[in-house]
Amino acid sequence: MTSTSSSIIHDTFVIERNFPKPVASVYAAFADPVRKRRWYAEGDHKIEQFEMDFRIGGSETLRYRFHEGHPIAGSQIENETFYQDILPEKRIVMTTRMSLNAKPVEVVLTSFEFLPAEAGTDLILTHQGTFIDWPSGPGMIEEGWRALFEKIAKELMN
Repeated sequence: MTSTSSSIIHDTFVIERNFPKPVASVYAAFADPVRKRRWYAEGDHKIEQFEMDFRIGGSETLRYRFHEGHPIAGSQIENETFYQDILPEKRIVMTTRMSLNAKPVEVVLTSFEFLPAEAGTDLILTHQGTFIDWPSGPGMIEEGWRALFEKIAKELMN
């Protein structure tokens, strides 16, 4: 085997969060393209493309470019997602390839479980990622999902 400067990191994390809303409402924040765009796609960047075909075998594309002032201003992120399994109001399983300036940096299997709870809905995210030449990726992605859960909480208040 020959040595290269390329690196691969495998990482898994789980985030559990209770939302004081019924399962149907929390699930709808993922299934409705208008609602998902608000909490998932919008942010400190310019959205170049957001398309969502929410069904088994369907896909989702999010492409955006960071604004001036961001540490990687002008850089483009693209997420290409495929929905592998959907059981309405129970689970969503998807695979995603994330690229930075057209270079793949992460390939991931993500599952969301929606569980009825006394105080609304327990949402469990399991993220199993392969990070390509991106040593800080696992921490950044987990931090990003935690921030997205905060945005979901705000979306559910609307």
